[in-house]
Formats: sequence, structure tokens, C-alpha cells
Amino acid sequence: MATVGEQRITYDARGLAEPHAEAPRTAKVEDGKATFDAHDLSTRQINLELRRLLYEEGITDVTVQNPGAKHSLGVGILTRCKITFDGSLGYFGCGLIDGPEIQINGRVGWSACENMMSGVVVVEGNAGSLTGAALRGGDLVVKGQVGARSGIDQKGGTILVMGDAGSMTGFMMQRGRQILCGNVGPGLGDSMYDGTIYVGGKVKSLGIDCVPGEWTEADTEFVNRKFSIYGLGDPPEFQKFVCGKVLYNYDNLEPAERKLVL
Repeated sequence: MATVGEQRITYDARGLAEPHAEAPRTAKVEDGKATFDAHDLSTRQINLELRRLLYEEGITDVTVQNPGAKHSLGVGILTRCKITFDGSLGYFGCGLIDGPEIQINGRVGWSACENMMSGVVVVEGNAGSLTGAALRGGDLVVKGQVGARSGIDQKGGTILVMGDAGSMTGFMMQRGRQILCGNVGPGLGDSMYDGTIYVGGKVKSLGIDCVPGEWTEADTEFVNRKFSIYGLGDPPEFQKFVCGKVLYNYDNLEPAERKLVL
């Protein structure tokens, strides 16, 4: 950001200058709930209006109409609240959040809920690749399908997908759980270190060091509880996959031994 005279200038992702944006203050508040139309607003204006309502006005229930699949909406919300996006979001939606309950009545693009720390996000449609990347906590529920590398580097929390999942789902997973009700592409759980993946459909192929796990009563309780919380009906029959822990000491292996592992 730079200052020219009395005007503050910010720079967008392309390095182009744009005038400093302010919250549009277009929201209508009734019975403690706020609603505003985002059709003619920029990404920055939408996020500023959200922050104004949540942090300055103390509103805990906000509906954003016509988000128009804009990128990077609802990011960095660090308070308990309810946010409804009445439409689809673009890339990097709802990332870096800690606490909110977010309902998305549409689809989301790449990297939705990246580095989510806590809270709940429910997506009514499909989600793109890298959904829930580096997820740290909370529940991410996608009622449609997800793309490749969903849950990559997951560190906690739960990702629940009602449809199919793309290739390399759960890549380098470290902790947490994934419940995938549909079919899954090749490379499931590749190079995972910990965590649990439940699959209701067919798996194209397992990734390196991802192996079938032994089903327990705790698994049944966990899956049933999540389906009950979100009103998803009766869960299908799942397979359980975990880390085989062959690669835990990979760096200590001799070159010849590495070839055998891979």
C-alpha cells in the first residue's frame, strides 16, 4: 500500500494499483441478522463488509447474496458466527478461518477452506481440487464431488464428501479423518503419515504407504455421529485406510532399499 496525496492506494494480485476500498455499508439488518447483495461489489468490498458487520457491529448471522463465484471470499474470519453465501464461490474461499459456521449454497473452486482451524463449512454442490488443503480442525462437508489432492497435507479435523473424490486425495495427510462416500481416483493417501480415510465406493489405486486398516467400534461411532450431525441419512458401508508407516524412516534407508519401498 502507498499514499498519494491523501489517497491510499492498494495493489491487487497482478500488481496493478487500485484506490483503497472501504466497506460499502449496504447491509440490511433485521432481528440481529444482516443481509447484503454482493453482485456489484469487489472481493475486497465484500470481505470488508463482512468484517464490519462481524467485528464492528457485532452481528453474528450474515447472509451474502449473489457472491458471483468471486475468489477469496470469507477468508480470515476468526470469530464464532454464522455466514451464508447464497451462491457459488471461486478459488480460495473461506480459507484461514477459526470458528465460523459457513453455509455455501452453491459450488466452490480450488483450495476451499485452506488452513481452516476450527468451525464448520457445508458446501451444497461440488468443490474443486485441493479442497481442505492443510486443514487443521473443524468439519468440512461437501455434498457433491471434490477434485484432485483434496485434503493434501491435512493436519486435523474432518473432511466429509458425499460424492466422488479425485486423484491423490489425502496426499501427505498427517492427522485427521476423511469420509469419502463415492469412488476415489488413483493414489489415495499417497505418502500419508497418520490419520484415517474411510471410502464408501471403489478406490482406483492406493498411494505409497496407504494400507487397509482394521475396523473398530470407534470407527462406527465416529461415522454415524458425523452423518447424524449433518442430517445425511444412513452411511454406506466403508473401507478404512491408514498409514503403513513404511516411510517413517525413509531418509535413513540406503538407496537400494528405497527402490524396494517405492
